[in-house]
Amino acid sequence: MLLSHTRSTLIAAALASAICGSGPALAVESTTVHPGQWPRATWPFPADATLEKRVADLMARMSVEEKVGQLIQADITTVTPDDVRKYRLGSILAGGDSKPHGQRFATPAQWKALSDEFYRAAMDTSGGHVAIPLLFGIDAVHGHNDTRGATLFPQNSALGAAHDPALIREIGAATAAEVRATGIQWTFAPTIAVPQDLRWGRAYEGYSQDPKLVAEYAAAMVEGLQGKVGTPQFLDSSHVVATAKHFLGDGGTKNGKDEGDTEVSETVLRTLHAAGYPPAIDAGVQTVMASFSSWNGVKMHGNKALLTDVLKGRMDFQGFVVGDWNGHGQVPGCTKEDCPTSINAGVDMLMAPDSWRGLYEHTLAEVKSGVIPMARVDDAVARILRVKIRAGLFEAGLPSAQPLASKAADIVGSPAHRALARRAVRESLVLLKNNDGLLPLDPRKHILVAGNGADNISRQSGGWTLNWQGTGFKNEDFPGAQSIGAGIAEQVKAAGGVAEIAADGHYTAKPDVAVVVFGEDPYAEFEGDLPNLLYHPGDDRDLALIRRLRGDGIPVVAVFLSGRPLWVNREMNAADAFVAAWLPGSEGGGVADVLLRTRDGRVANDFRGRLAYAWPSTAVQDQGVPLFPLGHGLTYADHQSLPRLPEESGITEAPAPTDNYVEHGKPVRGYTLMLTGADGAASAAEAATSATTDGSLRMTGVDYKAQEDARQFVWNKEGARLAIQAKTPLDLDREATSDTLLVVTLRVDALAKTGAWASMGCGKHCGGHIELGAQLGKLKAGQWTRLGIPLRCFRALGVDMHHIDQPLVLEAGKGTQLGIASVALGNQADQTMDCPR
Repeated sequence: MLLSHTRSTLIAAALASAICGSGPALAVESTTVHPGQWPRATWPFPADATLEKRVADLMARMSVEEKVGQLIQADITTVTPDDVRKYRLGSILAGGDSKPHGQRFATPAQWKALSDEFYRAAMDTSGGHVAIPLLFGIDAVHGHNDTRGATLFPQNSALGAAHDPALIREIGAATAAEVRATGIQWTFAPTIAVPQDLRWGRAYEGYSQDPKLVAEYAAAMVEGLQGKVGTPQFLDSSHVVATAKHFLGDGGTKNGKDEGDTEVSETVLRTLHAAGYPPAIDAGVQTVMASFSSWNGVKMHGNKALLTDVLKGRMDFQGFVVGDWNGHGQVPGCTKEDCPTSINAGVDMLMAPDSWRGLYEHTLAEVKSGVIPMARVDDAVARILRVKIRAGLFEAGLPSAQPLASKAADIVGSPAHRALARRAVRESLVLLKNNDGLLPLDPRKHILVAGNGADNISRQSGGWTLNWQGTGFKNEDFPGAQSIGAGIAEQVKAAGGVAEIAADGHYTAKPDVAVVVFGEDPYAEFEGDLPNLLYHPGDDRDLALIRRLRGDGIPVVAVFLSGRPLWVNREMNAADAFVAAWLPGSEGGGVADVLLRTRDGRVANDFRGRLAYAWPSTAVQDQGVPLFPLGHGLTYADHQSLPRLPEESGITEAPAPTDNYVEHGKPVRGYTLMLTGADGAASAAEAATSATTDGSLRMTGVDYKAQEDARQFVWNKEGARLAIQAKTPLDLDREATSDTLLVVTLRVDALAKTGAWASMGCGKHCGGHIELGAQLGKLKAGQWTRLGIPLRCFRALGVDMHHIDQPLVLEAGKGTQLGIASVALGNQADQTMDCPR
């Protein structure tokens, strides 16, 4: 049906508003879906009677238990080959922090060995089982990023700035080769969200806020990963099964909240947020991942109208739908161990990393009772089997014996792949300021490379790098990679110049020019959500460094590392030139290729990048006219100067909260987690996995309600302690005269006989301990509880409540294991302690 001129104009205005962040929003329609109004896609595979007979023959031999097993995916940290042999699971995955046999790093050889173990289990026909190979999935989202020594391509927000679908196709093919070389056949990529709010912690996983560019890239990346449909290369031994994610609307959640609610009309949902799905389906994408998010209050993991009627119906998607990490557990009426609603809504395979055993038992019972119709089970199993057959898994044999696996050492991190990644860095850099033509630099000069990203491969690579959050690594953990500073130094020295790398900017001799590389700390998913677009609020060290160097009479090139545009007007003003380098990955030399002239003075590589996200003029998300629009970017042929920018952010920074200290396992703004070892040495726990220098106390990420939204603390020696350190001391005296509680959401996994103690810090030689062992011993092991400690208990022990610099200090005996999700003041708890007498 054709839209009226008025209606189409309104929609265009609404989309422009969504993309630019201004103007009136289109009124939200009801959640009733009209599939006939959605764009059609064309499943590119003709009817195949031979394939269908093969599927039917397999299913005729499968028991209901084997069919249910195909619907469930478990993480390698909680499942064994014997489990697969018993439950006949259809898939395993390696989550962002999951490595073979609990290793911190994974090598190609370790991945292959693990793949072989699970393959043998799945193909074991003892007991009359049907041999059905597993699909092994992994988040290879910017290269094979969970493997040590792999090529790390720029993150997707950087690739969007390249505006080069052919490059994306090549990157997909290179990533597929490295994944297959390690015995894995499935990647959870590409993300084809169309992010509209830069506060979203997953914004860098999206290519652009422009739906047209996302649509072009969706098809290109799917073809790169899987091969082109109709050619001999499609899903051959050099390619992997791809996943279009996350269906649907994850880039449009209210206030940029990860896993939140996308409150938009059906028109905006299908025209803007669904733009990448028809091209991906046309390119033959085999799997689609459901989103954690909701649409107008309805969780996507339970939205039958969109998953079944639109995706599988109108869009003719004939692959299978996979859930996200326990995402089914967020559907009303469900738990992560029991959710028939998701399967009935159209999710064919539930991702149940740590809940798979209970989910299997409940699902099996619900299939036998008819709560989940057998027809729905058969449809899901048939879809999964078709993908496995198209991928050639029944004929492939042992993962380690497949063609690329024997050449893994030559493929993973190969020179050709690194050269491609370096080219991608060059194409994605965006020049935003070049006053007085400071760039390109003469490599024969004395060049200082400074800033927190000067020689930091982890920072330049971002999240989803060696672990989920991309934190806790040193340069030596990235063999074959090159930092930005090292890349500049290499070319400068080759040209006869002098290069000096000093993160703090302190030089031995005054340089001719300084390159200051700085930016965001690595993060992933909700850990990267922001309240506004301020860059590092309250921390002006990078700005101070740029200003100090300029004050010394040294011209400064600012190279900004970030997953998204942020408000950096002050840094732009302070520097002579400003480059948005995004998160370039392992090949930092690509930055030097563009910043530096050749030794004979030529420009070897000009800036080609153009913004795929508008750059904000203030730190407020809905800001009106952006500072730089989509498509903006200078070249060396441009001689314009950027005038001084306003330095009013539009944000009045709120003080740190006095009643909330830890959320989702992380300290809130104004607080730090400090780990002190038995040797007395203290350090800030900045990464999800941290430990004291003597190993007496170790912290790791664990799941509470979402992935790694809590921390587990393991005491390996007596005398170690955990403390929440306040940046500014708190006055809690008034609260201590009432019934206010210090509420700790915790889980007791193990408790030493010597017990545990809680205290509050109030300066040197000030504090008081409360014995917790008896109370913790009453709690059910492995179960999360909100434990309340009355503040008046600490006051009674002599704690100076006017000067609390540590709202909580925990000590415990050797062998104690505690999970902590949150710490805050409150008036209610599941268990409330009595004050010691």
